Amino acid sequence: MTFDIVIIGYIAGLCTALAQFPQARKVIKTGDTQSISLGMYSIMTLGIFCWFLYGILLPNVPMILANGVCLIPSIYILSITIRNIYKSKKLSV
Repeated sequence: MTFDIVIIGYIAGLCTALAQFPQARKVIKTGDTQSISLGMYSIMTLGIFCWFLYGILLPNVPMILANGVCLIPSIYILSITIRNIYKSKKLSV
């Protein structure tokens, strides 16, 4: 019996992609992003996007799938964080 190393890629991708969804769910339910670092989420989202592009260029299906799925909640959280920062600055002016 042989072990296919691609399975590790799928498992790793599944874990990292699913890790984003609890935070996204919380943001969807509460709309609160006050404790989320804009800098961290910006860098992380850019990194996920770059890994996604890298997977496309290779082509590496586990990398494409994992990072493509991961981009969805990451972009959502980042956009709501930016929106909330803009709203709070607009209200304080």
